[in-house]
Amino acid sequence: MIPNETITICVVPNTDIVVVVLCFFFMIVLLFKCCHICFYSTLYNSDCFKETKPHIQELSVQTTIISRYAFTAVSCSMLNRHSAATQGVFQFHIPTAAYISNFTMIVGGRVFPSQVKAKEKKMKKEGGENNGKKNKNTPEQSEGEMEVFRMEVTIPGRNRAVFLLTYEELLQRRLGRYEHVTSVRPMQLVSRLSVGVTVVEHSRITYLEVLPLRNGKTPSSNGNGKADGKVGPPVSTVVRQNDTFCKISFTPNIAQQAKIATNGMLGEFVVHYDVERETGTGIGDIQFQFLLNSFPLSFKIFSGTDINGGIQAGSALLGDYLSSKEESHHNSVSLIIFLTDGRPTVGIVQSPAIIGNTKAAVQEKFCLFTIGMGDDVDYRLLERMSLENCGTMRRIPEDADASVMLKGFYDEIGTPLLSDIRVEYSEDAVEYITQNLFTNYFNGSELIVAGKLTNHSSDSLHVQVTASNSERSIVLEKDMSIHEREQETERRLAEAEAGPNVNGYVERLWGYLSVKDGLKGRLRSQTSAERENYTQHTTNLSLTYNFLTPLTQMIVEKPQVLADGTLAQTQKEAEATEAPPPAESSSQLSEDDNNLTPQSLHRNQPPKPTSAVSKATSGVSKLTKKSVTLSKTSADGDPHFVVEVPHSKLTVCFNINGEPGHILRLVTDHKHSGVTVNGALIGAPAPAGSHKEQRTYFNTITIVADKPHRSYIEVTPQKVILDDRDRMILPSSSSISVQTANLGVVIIANTNLTVTILGTIQFVILFHHYKNPAPYQRDHLGFYIANSKGLSKDTHGLLGQFLYEDIGLTQLNGNFSMARENSTQEPLGKNISLPSCPALKVKDRTVTVIKKSRRIYSGKQTVDCWFAKNNAAKLIDGQYSDYVVSHLFDTGDWANGTNTH
Repeated sequence: MIPNETITICVVPNTDIVVVVLCFFFMIVLLFKCCHICFYSTLYNSDCFKETKPHIQELSVQTTIISRYAFTAVSCSMLNRHSAATQGVFQFHIPTAAYISNFTMIVGGRVFPSQVKAKEKKMKKEGGENNGKKNKNTPEQSEGEMEVFRMEVTIPGRNRAVFLLTYEELLQRRLGRYEHVTSVRPMQLVSRLSVGVTVVEHSRITYLEVLPLRNGKTPSSNGNGKADGKVGPPVSTVVRQNDTFCKISFTPNIAQQAKIATNGMLGEFVVHYDVERETGTGIGDIQFQFLLNSFPLSFKIFSGTDINGGIQAGSALLGDYLSSKEESHHNSVSLIIFLTDGRPTVGIVQSPAIIGNTKAAVQEKFCLFTIGMGDDVDYRLLERMSLENCGTMRRIPEDADASVMLKGFYDEIGTPLLSDIRVEYSEDAVEYITQNLFTNYFNGSELIVAGKLTNHSSDSLHVQVTASNSERSIVLEKDMSIHEREQETERRLAEAEAGPNVNGYVERLWGYLSVKDGLKGRLRSQTSAERENYTQHTTNLSLTYNFLTPLTQMIVEKPQVLADGTLAQTQKEAEATEAPPPAESSSQLSEDDNNLTPQSLHRNQPPKPTSAVSKATSGVSKLTKKSVTLSKTSADGDPHFVVEVPHSKLTVCFNINGEPGHILRLVTDHKHSGVTVNGALIGAPAPAGSHKEQRTYFNTITIVADKPHRSYIEVTPQKVILDDRDRMILPSSSSISVQTANLGVVIIANTNLTVTILGTIQFVILFHHYKNPAPYQRDHLGFYIANSKGLSKDTHGLLGQFLYEDIGLTQLNGNFSMARENSTQEPLGKNISLPSCPALKVKDRTVTVIKKSRRIYSGKQTVDCWFAKNNAAKLIDGQYSDYVVSHLFDTGDWANGTNTH
């Protein structure tokens, strides 16, 4: 009996994406080093250590892990204290299995976002393939599981630069636990250093450990190479935990950092955890038996590396044994571990021939696991050999403790429990599933399958798992409640204060796994056509989720610093950085796309550090958490207006059938708070069968704030223009937070924008994008008033007039109501009596209404409201034309001068 190794089948739904976790299976080792942007053979050049190097004021690394999927946001703020411009270098270690999803620089208060684009085929360096070598003898890669992101930029004198990096990864369960590693190597002591890890799980967290800082070959070595001998979490570590979430923080001050490492190379902050495995699924009663066979071996020493010969000899030896014992070990798991420290130099040395011979020798009778040691290894060859024979490949760096890593690898695969594992669902229940057939499951590991539900309204999902052990075949089945799981997820995220950074995490996990599967399929492909299909599909997925992979490159626009130390109005040509795949040449710089590259313009005045930028994507933290708490008061869609009347505790809704090109006044409080909001309409044909002749949507919204000085924000579905002393043009596809003297702006990529004015007034604008729009659909915006505190009682506009309005609900006699609405018709007969109908009392006006339901927040919530017909006639002050203004920046007063009509 293997204790604590029982099966759990759980589902984490998110609208229409579902992930199934088989909590004791093995997560296929992710083989591709897919997420490297820049690799360098030295940490910095010597100039970086002179006194002129910028001072790192703050380094923050915040991670949220939800059901094994980790979002990490890094924010690094540097200050150039000198009058002359100097070079700033941002360098950060990221796990090799992670994908970078965003990078943004803020230099001198101006924003320089990145863009992920497909690699161009023509972008090949002379010299062809690099045969898998990467940064020989680089200290950054000495630990084998990390790669280095590096970006250099010129920082003007007396100015700041902020670097924002986000990446995502799926944690793998190995040896019965999950490990999350955060690199803390700023290379200097930092005034404000913080590392945070939040873990949210559905199952109870049964094991949690924060290890001593790991630096060098042993976990206990410090930055100076001396072992401190201490066991336990690093100094200043605080852990807060309950059954389903934990929050860990590491915030050493400068003195504490200096005791660890005076050079700032603190090491790796490591968190281990595991969760409870559900019982009662039928696997707990199965007795597993294992057999370890030893073979008498003789050794010969060769002067070269014969990879092909070694594989042939090992395969023949194991094959003969299996043939002689075929009946008694029919379901046993057999494998070969192949280890090499060099490239093929004798015998057959051509990679295609070695791969073909290996496959012929193995004949799908056993699995091949490969291990490469050192820098002079063809890792791509080892990767293909293992991938095509149901195994995995591991790297052991040149200066690593090989004995420790070999033992760890053997511990992972030394106890195979099941083979031929297949995960299946009810017919037509899911689509686009990731890999669902696995050769082996090893003790203490995990396997994850993700897919998309075909029936969004389904309450449950049936899952069947079949597998074999050494004695029998196993069938496990379970029905999972989808909506209960979804509600439980939302509750636990709220309890852990995880914030909006994990919104859509299930779909992103699916995208992550799909990209990994596509890259593996591409590597296994036998024909150019098959390879091209995998390339195109995986590239499209990478672009959809903004992942930097071996098939994409990141375009980063750099600021140009003039001779006088100020920033030029036009920047340098965009630089392409990318994640080169093993044994494929990295690309050279590509031409910039003028239509997509963000701009950053500066006025004719000295640069001022007026803008401070907080976390991106998964790290859009405290400011964003508040901003996404929306009210119902909104103008969204066609456009549909919803008004939550605070004084009357009523919700009212109406439609405005505007004209394309018209600009509507949504909010105006110009005289008091100085705030005005206008929205421009675009048109689209109505769908077939609609009672409307056309549709209209808001495609541009402007927010003008005239106090204490004039500033504004102009928003479209593609970009956000912020003008407050400095002018910034931010793409809606990048997550970023900017704080100026007058305005606070938070963008959640492709989701929403939050604007905070004077600290209290808060608006939220939703971005609506269509990948394949129908003729009647247009990319558009939705406007929501999140917090009206700070707007005066004289506020007006289509939405603003209701913020302080008193509206009453009454019942009208049906005859009276009919007579009011049909005053030109003949009076009703005396003997006809109609039922009463609801009406709203607005000032001295009576407006008949009907009860309706409206979907808001991109359809995520349904609200019941009293609907006023006829373009909100009598509900709103004046008429439609009174709300049409001349241009987007019009701040004129309400035409009638008062809220009374």
